[in-house]
Amino acid sequence: MDGPVAGLVVAGDTLTGVRLASGEVVALDTVVVAPRFTARAGVLASLGLKPVDVEIGGPIVGSQVPADATGATAVPGVWVAGNVANVYAHVIVAAAAGLTAAAAINADLVAEDTRTAVDAYRHRMRTMFEQDAWEERYRAKPAIWSGRPNPQLMAEAAQLTPGRALDVGSGEGADAIWLAQQGWQVTAVDISTTALARAATHAADAGARVAGRITWTHADLRLQPPAEGGYDLVSSQFMHLPEDARRDLFARLAAAVAPGGTLLIVGHHPSDLQTTAHRMHFPDMMFTGEQIAASLDPTTWQVLAAEARPGATVDPEGRDITIHDAVLLARRRA
Repeated sequence: MDGPVAGLVVAGDTLTGVRLASGEVVALDTVVVAPRFTARAGVLASLGLKPVDVEIGGPIVGSQVPADATGATAVPGVWVAGNVANVYAHVIVAAAAGLTAAAAINADLVAEDTRTAVDAYRHRMRTMFEQDAWEERYRAKPAIWSGRPNPQLMAEAAQLTPGRALDVGSGEGADAIWLAQQGWQVTAVDISTTALARAATHAADAGARVAGRITWTHADLRLQPPAEGGYDLVSSQFMHLPEDARRDLFARLAAAVAPGGTLLIVGHHPSDLQTTAHRMHFPDMMFTGEQIAASLDPTTWQVLAAEARPGATVDPEGRDITIHDAVLLARRRA
């Protein structure tokens, strides 16, 4: 007999039958009811995820939220596991699904962190050498350099007859001031007006004789190259740029050296990345003296040094370590 069941017929504590909606009573000793499993998906529905019916051979046995094998749903960043995603799942199956979803979520977070880090790295590569970035860096502190001239410059320029010098990326002026004190006429170039103003103040403090030998010049040498053959000494101390920009700039610096003049390029050696010195984490921007020497025409240049020179320093944790300067020293043939 078919028809909707309206209720159970119970005598005492014993089931005796069911009453149909028509009023008829069907005598029974046992009633078997197939449950319908419904996902508790109210929160998921608010995110745009609606459960779908699940059928077994025709009858609907429940509902679940559609997801792939990892538990990922159609909404990015939302995973499901257990019976909400599988009406058939027993405890062990649900637990395994939770583990799978957790692993997928972790992988997604790692991928997102990686994308964010790569985007930030590329953005910094594009902007860290532009004027706005340098102005912000200099304005953040009253001084960002030690105020001492670079040792490789002192070691090499002390052997030279003073003439016209180009100080590339002059910063707060320590190298330019030292050169002027040795008798050089210095063109000190920097991309930051803040740095140049600070450097000019330091030069004035060193006296009128020194200050009068320095011309402070605001320029981006990538766009405004120095005059060819204009200097007896061109000094670039720790000018780190992306490889293509560095190659172009160093070629222009070499062209600025007069016949018989000296080119001195110094940078952080790539081996410093293996120390605890906390160098910039831009390996492509680091170089060796040998790499720079290889870019010079041997018919035009005599390479006097292309090497890594060791030096002692203390890392941020106070430990004594050895670092290396990449040094290129070359003389333009007369």
